[in-house]
Amino acid sequence: MQCLQKDGTIRIHQLLDLKNELGSQELQSIALIGADGFVGKSIKKYISNDKSKLITCVTRDNYEAAKDEKEYDILINAAMPSKRFWAKQNPKKDFRETVEKTFKIVNDWKSSKIIQISSISARSQLDTTYGRHKAAAEKLVDNTNNLILRLGPMYGKSLNKGVLIDMQNNHNVYVSKESLYCFAPVDWVGEWICKNLHLSGTIDIGGNNAIKLNEIAQRIGSKSKFIGPIDNQIISKEIKHAPEAIDVIDFIL
Repeated sequence: MQCLQKDGTIRIHQLLDLKNELGSQELQSIALIGADGFVGKSIKKYISNDKSKLITCVTRDNYEAAKDEKEYDILINAAMPSKRFWAKQNPKKDFRETVEKTFKIVNDWKSSKIIQISSISARSQLDTTYGRHKAAAEKLVDNTNNLILRLGPMYGKSLNKGVLIDMQNNHNVYVSKESLYCFAPVDWVGEWICKNLHLSGTIDIGGNNAIKLNEIAQRIGSKSKFIGPIDNQIISKEIKHAPEAIDVIDFIL
């Protein structure tokens, strides 16, 4: 199923073609806020290929139009910032972009279910601005029907920040070399989300068997210096058929 256009519309003949293919089956309407982001693009790709779903890709350009258009079956919030160091340096801005934004989505949009794209930091880094704000945003959507997905560190072709980029460029990494990270490809994460829209509760998503940053640095020949505390980003429960975190090395090399 193709995304709605930027003004929130879809060509009539496209919708009629889909209805003819599906017969009397109702299309499940999904609003994806943050559709142009790192994770949002991956979610968009997989939902767009599902002909039983009608997806509205929401960006800053069509946010208001999409909000007022209708009630959605599922609302996916993939629009929160993912910059931990930036959050520390800009706590007020991060609060607005994380907690206040989620509050507005929960209260201003109409949907039967919300899927909140959060971070493992909401569990593991409550001593940081980033982790506290992610946890606070989760509380706004936490009920028996909604789904909160705590994502671990990811990689993919469009990755342009984070510890992997720092190690590739021999920059300082501001966590301990002993830190364990549950790296997973963003494409796998997007596909997993699209296959599990029916779930509810709070779930960690990431690669199995977290790998030490120092092991990655040694394997790729990085000269980065590690300065900072241990920062473990580990899923709380192994995921069946999830990729192994060590696969990230093949991506970098």
